[in-house]
Amino acid sequence: MPVTLRPDTAPTGGRTLLRDSAFLRLWCGTTASGLATWAMPFILGLAVLDRSLDPTGLGIVLATRTVGFLVAVPVGGVLADRHSRRAVVFWSGVAAALATPLIAAGLGRSVALMAVAAAVVGAGQGACRPAFQALTAEVVDAGRRQPANAAITFAVRGTTLLAPALTVLLAVVATIPVLLLGTAALWAVAALSPPAGTHRTVPAATNTRRFRAEFVDGIREARRHPWFLAGLAALTAVIATGYSATGVALPVISRDRYGTEIVLAAATTAYTVGALAGALTLARWQPHRPGWTALAGLACYGFAPLSLLLPAHQFAVVAAYTLAGIGIELFNVPWFTAIQREMDPRALARVSSLDFLVSYGLAPAGLALIAPAIAAFGPTPVLATCAAVCFLAPTLAALTHGAAHFTRPPRAVRHDSGTEQL
Repeated sequence: MPVTLRPDTAPTGGRTLLRDSAFLRLWCGTTASGLATWAMPFILGLAVLDRSLDPTGLGIVLATRTVGFLVAVPVGGVLADRHSRRAVVFWSGVAAALATPLIAAGLGRSVALMAVAAAVVGAGQGACRPAFQALTAEVVDAGRRQPANAAITFAVRGTTLLAPALTVLLAVVATIPVLLLGTAALWAVAALSPPAGTHRTVPAATNTRRFRAEFVDGIREARRHPWFLAGLAALTAVIATGYSATGVALPVISRDRYGTEIVLAAATTAYTVGALAGALTLARWQPHRPGWTALAGLACYGFAPLSLLLPAHQFAVVAAYTLAGIGIELFNVPWFTAIQREMDPRALARVSSLDFLVSYGLAPAGLALIAPAIAAFGPTPVLATCAAVCFLAPTLAALTHGAAHFTRPPRAVRHDSGTEQL
């Protein structure tokens, strides 16, 4: 059976990440894709402001992009395990880069054209995510994956902070179609930057049944790791409740309770700043029990809906979102590192695609349900439920076998001469 290197026994490679050209190329590719992903909604929002796109059209375009993402995530996972991960990133980025100008062409002319093109862009985004995760495990040796994942997630969080500001600044000197073409250039960078990995192409049939069977094989690999299933369930619960409370309740409470949108802006900014601080922390710090540390960090998201539930000072809301941001990266970095370490390398992209598909795929359902729930039951019981779920789900996941270190405990096999640990 395959042997997995633990972080404390893996080779370090003798080079820092900043001097590793292969990792820097990978980092540039993921950063470019993240910046393109986050910039597009803001650019289309500016199109609504200048009346070249109406709000209904904006909703349709963003919805089709999300659908493209969700459809492509499992497809990208299978293809990335079947073929070169570098090739999957390349063709995903190329597809997004080529489709983006069609969004610009349809602006003010055809929402249908924009929607179809946005679906292709979303598909490119979805297909490259699991490929990037698997490629990181190929490019970076096991002993440096935690700081590598911290650097990558730092870049992703940085783009959420920079993309809106850069979009607004560039809109002063450039038209909206030009800004959209700029995101196409970013997708081209994402396609061309990453280095080649070490994954060998696996010959496989291309029929639909075989494709489904390969994805099911990835699910089987995930099921071999109880900590993964428990952690994924906890992450999904937190995103579906805490994230939904942020998206729906925070704007309303900011307006009605505090009488200003500043609380909304400050809380969302604080969340991103906290996430950046969490990523920086894990670039240097190796927790003794990374699984429990990660799940404790995930539980910190419960402070966000809790701060909205209580009649707290607005600074308490900002502090709660800062803590939630720190916590989410205390979870993300060990989580990604453990997946790259523990999963069979031949199924790594499929397991990563399952992670993205379940956790983020169910987020729209939470967003869709929380507003009617608040209307039916009021904000107090709904926010209390969200906070309780955010605290309880990671706590229950922490009780799972192997959750303390995010690793599958060794399996004992009895022989005539005694017991051997596998």
